[in-house]
Amino acid sequence: MSEGDDSSDDGTVSKQSDVSTENTMRARAGESRIKLWVLLGANRLFVTGVLCAIIFVGFILFGITLNPPFYTRVAEGDVLGTIFSTMTSALITGVTLVVSINQLVISQENGPLGDQHTRMSNTLDFRTYTSELIGSVTPADPSAFLSTIVETSEKRAERLREAVDGCDNDQFIDEVDEFVGSLTENADTVKGKLDGATFGTFDVLFAALDYNYSYKVFQVERLRELYSDDVDENTEAALDDLHTSLVMFGPAREHIKTLYFQWALTSLSQLIVYAAIPALLVSGAMLAFVDGATFTGTTAGVSDILWITSGAFTVALVPFFLFVSYVMRIATVAKRTLAIGPLILRDSQR
Repeated sequence: MSEGDDSSDDGTVSKQSDVSTENTMRARAGESRIKLWVLLGANRLFVTGVLCAIIFVGFILFGITLNPPFYTRVAEGDVLGTIFSTMTSALITGVTLVVSINQLVISQENGPLGDQHTRMSNTLDFRTYTSELIGSVTPADPSAFLSTIVETSEKRAERLREAVDGCDNDQFIDEVDEFVGSLTENADTVKGKLDGATFGTFDVLFAALDYNYSYKVFQVERLRELYSDDVDENTEAALDDLHTSLVMFGPAREHIKTLYFQWALTSLSQLIVYAAIPALLVSGAMLAFVDGATFTGTTAGVSDILWITSGAFTVALVPFFLFVSYVMRIATVAKRTLAIGPLILRDSQR
């Protein structure tokens, strides 16, 4: 049974005691705060730095614990040539791949005049519909744009609570009250995170992920069907209005997500190209100028050649670690937003 599925065997919709949800994606998923911070919240350059530090320290530890010692391996064989010739080839191939990814992103922005006109028309149509929904001009700032839709759904949820106040079915009133209370708390949390969030950072999309609109859409549909005998004209209108505002959040968030992905992939391409230049320089220098006789001393009990090789190897891996850090975030977001609408794929609240 999928999340939110409370259908009985005869096809009717049964009562559901839990109509509220946690206010953050982390709490709903039940995952470690540290794990989600590393995958999503942490600055990507910081994650890259941590990965570099792990490789650097790990290389040093292997070099001082395994026999024969690293400086002996360098003196007796072509260890450095093997390592850095491979790294040079991998760097050139990797940069070429990144350029291809960047071209793919840019190609989505290119097209004949007719396609560009269609894109503009679709965007303006959506903004017009959103303006009608919120009753004012649609904000141009992405965080304010999402926050306004969330606030609209919050206001319409309060109208739903007012519409059912005169209902004779106490169970209906209680469920609506619990649902509206949960929606309001969730909306306040998301609006607080969106306030002052700047597009280009991950803050806007991260806050939007906390608003589980899909489960709320399902609850509106469930309440309408389960208590159809108690839904009068005013309540029906309130349910429709709330349903519309919640459904609008879906494409709005997907649009912001798409823009962020394009922004992130373009930024990643730039960073990898910048990092590839010193990485290639270091790899080439290790190939051309360093051998077992170049660094013969020791520092802090570790041979200098091991320090130098570890540092050079880490620098050569920086473009790859940049790629890993960005892909971790993009893949995590994509996995958590695969479905649009009231189709919930995770195990939370089953």
